[in-house]
Amino acid sequence: MDLKLSPLTMPTAVRPGAAVRPGSATGAAGTQGVGGGFSGALKSALNSVSAAQNESTRLQQEVQMENPKVSLEETMVAIQKAQIGFQATLHVRNRMVQAYTDIMNMQV
Repeated sequence: MDLKLSPLTMPTAVRPGAAVRPGSATGAAGTQGVGGGFSGALKSALNSVSAAQNESTRLQQEVQMENPKVSLEETMVAIQKAQIGFQATLHVRNRMVQAYTDIMNMQV
């Protein structure tokens, strides 16, 4: 489960250190470039967390059914990965809600 974005998949307008000049061609439309920008990265991260949770659930069921091919250690590691991914997703959601609230409370 990799929640990091590589610099190659990030559009120029979103890449850290890549300033967008006023009047340049890469404005708001540039964020829809390679990989779908922020929304694409968020969607892939959510899919990754969901897949980790599904795998954890599957392994738990296999252990409960006493499948000899599935170890308890492997199951516990999968559960912890799913838990960490969910907690990270929850923190991102809380930060996004806080940023939205801060922007909405700004006086124009």
